[in-house]
Amino acid sequence: MSNARGIRNNNPGNIRKDGSVWRGEVAGPDKSFKTFETMAWGIRAIYHLLNNYRLLYGCDTIEKMIRRWAPPEDGNDTESYISTVSNLSGVPRTSRLTTTNRSVMEPIVRAMIRVETGTTVSAADYNQAWELFIKHKK
Repeated sequence: MSNARGIRNNNPGNIRKDGSVWRGEVAGPDKSFKTFETMAWGIRAIYHLLNNYRLLYGCDTIEKMIRRWAPPEDGNDTESYISTVSNLSGVPRTSRLTTTNRSVMEPIVRAMIRVETGTTVSAADYNQAWELFIKHKK
């Protein structure tokens, strides 16, 4: 298994600490990034954030979501991130997305996790994460 920070923290999206406590979040040794109880909770957090991006900020494409997720002003290569997620997921960067459609979102989240951690996680974790997301959308 990978030794990437996001994998160690069960936070494959590398979601930063922001003072709020999320479902499935636990205290962890990382001072900058959240730690989740299981990988499924960490993946669920990605689905939750992307859904909020669409609902609250109108981010309804890969391009808009990634510009918010990994903005260039934070030192990210946002263009490369967008291209990689689009290529790996097979979803065009400007296609409008339905964030509550698993067949649309799972390939995107899989690609984001690949960018964030350089690895993949198990199908069982994705299955459980989607169930958690649908059960706890708020």
